[in-house]
Amino acid sequence: MTYVFPPAPVVSLPIAGSEQLFPVRRIYCVGRNYADHAIEMGHDPSKEAPFFFQKNPDNLRSDGQFPYPSQSSDVHHEVELVVALHRGGRDITPEQALSHVFGYAIGLDMTRRDLQGEAKKAGRPWEVGKAFEASAPCGPISLAEQVGHLAEGPISLQVNGQLRQQGNLNQLIWKTADMLAYLSGYFELAPGDLIFTGTPAGVGPVQRGDVLLAQIEGLGHLGCQVV
Repeated sequence: MTYVFPPAPVVSLPIAGSEQLFPVRRIYCVGRNYADHAIEMGHDPSKEAPFFFQKNPDNLRSDGQFPYPSQSSDVHHEVELVVALHRGGRDITPEQALSHVFGYAIGLDMTRRDLQGEAKKAGRPWEVGKAFEASAPCGPISLAEQVGHLAEGPISLQVNGQLRQQGNLNQLIWKTADMLAYLSGYFELAPGDLIFTGTPAGVGPVQRGDVLLAQIEGLGHLGCQVV
C-alpha cells in the first residue's frame, strides 16, 4: 500500500533530560478553569461544569518563537500547565487518573481574541480563534516520576519583564485527576494526548517583538518571542 502523497511527520515534544521524544496524538484544552480568569471573561465559575475545546497537534511550537498570526489585531497570551498522558481509556476514575499521567510541561494557549469573540457572538465554534498555526508554544515535558504530580505552586507570565499573569496551581477549579476523569467520559483518551489545563487571570495582548517568559514552579520556564 502506498500513499498518494507523503504523510505528515509525527508531531512530538522533547522530554527534559532525554533524547527521546513524546509523540503527540491530540490536544485538549480546558476553558475557564481558574475562577479569576472566568470572572475577567464575564462568567460565573461557580455555575459551570468543565468544558473543552481542541487544538491540533501541528499547532505546537517548541522553538521559542510565536509568529504573529494573520487576520487578527488582538492576540492574547494564556499561560497553562500541560498534562501529558502515557496511558488512555474511557470512564477513568479520579482515583486512577494520575497513573495515566506521563509528565507535565509549560504551555501557552495563544488566542486570536477578536476572532474568538466574533465566534462566541455568532454561536460558532472557537477554532478560528484557538486552533491556528503555532498557537500552542510548549516547553519540554518533565516526567511525573521526577517532578511529582503538580497540584500547587506559582504559575506566572511576564511580557518584556513585566508581570502579566500570576496564580497558583491550587486555584484550578477542576484538578488534574477530576479533569481527566470527566474528559474520559466524553472521549477515549490515549497515549500521546495533551491537556492544557486553563489559565489564571491577567490575559492580555501581545505585539511583534514582545518577549514572553512563562514559569511554573517545578518545571522551570518557557521563553517565547513574538515575531
